Amino acid sequence: MEGTNPVNKKLAAALSGGAVLAMALSACSSGDDNSEKLDAWAKQVCDAVQPQAKKIEAANAAIQQQTSDNSKPEDVQKTDAQAFQDMSDAYKAIGAAVQKAGAPDTGDSKNAEKKQQDAVKELNSLSASYASLKKQVDELDTKDQGKFADGLKDVATELDKLSTTGSDALKNLEEGDVGKAMAEQESCKSASTAPSATNG
Repeated sequence: MEGTNPVNKKLAAALSGGAVLAMALSACSSGDDNSEKLDAWAKQVCDAVQPQAKKIEAANAAIQQQTSDNSKPEDVQKTDAQAFQDMSDAYKAIGAAVQKAGAPDTGDSKNAEKKQQDAVKELNSLSASYASLKKQVDELDTKDQGKFADGLKDVATELDKLSTTGSDALKNLEEGDVGKAMAEQESCKSASTAPSATNG
């Protein structure tokens, strides 16, 4: 059953890079004197992000588990397609949560609004990218080991690109006081302790 395994491992590695995007929503700094409005905003976003971050983590784990030497192409296809669907849904839900929360109250409403809208755009675009990866996986030929491995390689390449692009707009949204407010939310703390492939 050679052939798909190295590619599967590559897929899993690329994915663990992608998981960092979900964690980008969980700020790492901690602060104190935030406004109540900003705290309320951070709580709303963090509470919505937490279950989605878990969903992304579970999707990653499912793909990682399907990387053994004796994984059948059909099983790999089924697992990967479901994982990408879950990720697409999760990023869409996070985007909707950030959209619903509105711009954070940072005292610079124009700038905050632009950052918020950019982050929503980015999250929706990630959602669409994972949906298109699911479609790509669904169309792979599981009957032909060689073709399947080649197809998976293409998916892994796309994933690599996804994990290296991505969270700039989210990082911008979380600069300064917004990040501090998010860092103080229990739900963001628990989302950011999820295992990821980087040590940040």
